[in-house]
Amino acid sequence: MHRRQKPSAPEHKRDLAAHRGALSMSHNDTRSFFNLSQLVLSAGQLKSPPVLKHSKITYFEVEILDVQSKKQICIVDKVPPSSTLLDVKHKFHKACPQWYPSRVGLQLERNGPYLKDSINIQSLAISSIITLYFTDLGQQVGWTTFFLTEYTGPLLIYLLFYIRLSSIYDKVESTKNFRHPVVHLACFCHCLHYSRHLLETLFVHKFSGGHTPLKNMIKGCAFYWGFTSWIAYYINHPRYTPPSFGHRQVAFAALAFLMCEAGNHFINVALAHQNHSGGKACFPSPTYNPFTWLFLLVSCPNYTYEVGSWISFTVMTQTLPVGIFAFLMVIQMSLWAHKKHKLYLKRFYPEVRRKAAMIPVIF
Repeated sequence: MHRRQKPSAPEHKRDLAAHRGALSMSHNDTRSFFNLSQLVLSAGQLKSPPVLKHSKITYFEVEILDVQSKKQICIVDKVPPSSTLLDVKHKFHKACPQWYPSRVGLQLERNGPYLKDSINIQSLAISSIITLYFTDLGQQVGWTTFFLTEYTGPLLIYLLFYIRLSSIYDKVESTKNFRHPVVHLACFCHCLHYSRHLLETLFVHKFSGGHTPLKNMIKGCAFYWGFTSWIAYYINHPRYTPPSFGHRQVAFAALAFLMCEAGNHFINVALAHQNHSGGKACFPSPTYNPFTWLFLLVSCPNYTYEVGSWISFTVMTQTLPVGIFAFLMVIQMSLWAHKKHKLYLKRFYPEVRRKAAMIPVIF
């Protein structure tokens, strides 16, 4: 019989280690299989659900100080970054009801310009607190009201002188003297001029919704209404003398007046409907309409035609009041044209740089 030999101690330990390794590998395989199965079953949930991030909106505080005393008037708090200066004015009006938005002037510096209503409040912020200086602009009126009031007066005043009220002229002298045809023509041209202004104010001109101080409207009405009274009194007076060169002078001046009125209208229409290309405004260019060809020479042809109308009216009526009014209009229109020409040079430099402001070469 063969005797069964017992394994030696080292061999026995080696067998136990191998056996435990086999069990460990088997256990690892089981865990791997389990993990793989769990991975397959949860394949649709591999991506973790998105975490909602709450964006933090930084609000501004607008401190409003009096421009003279530097005393704090109020603080407009919780102003969103997307707010405009007009929104701040509305909130300021709620805190101080005596100042409505149109009469509130806000400045970033005491001696700086007034900020536009459309400016974004975030563009003014250096920190979370914005300091602005307040100025009371006084009682304001809209631009449409301004022009309608300014132009309606001359239209009605001239007609009162044209019908020769007994309170203005001598009744006997008015019925005795014959009216020259230029008197009727002057009334037609004068009414046509201001009727065109009124219609363009309502249907052509586009105002930005801004306002102007009431005192400016009073000054404008005093100027236009006063000169209209003086002009109408002389032209419709029973002793009015016709122009020196008779019907030729009247006919030539009337034709020039009508051409200037037509040109002024077409220029205003062109300015109200400026061409846009690629979202950028372009300076109006001449079209097939001959009245717009003046854009080739000057940047403000509407003022050129306006001055031409009053010079023609002066030649047609041959009166001193009209001549003085035309001279003042030339000065005023040239100042406006020069100011607007500078703005055009900044916005449309390539198109405007070789043009005059109102009258070629002279201005």
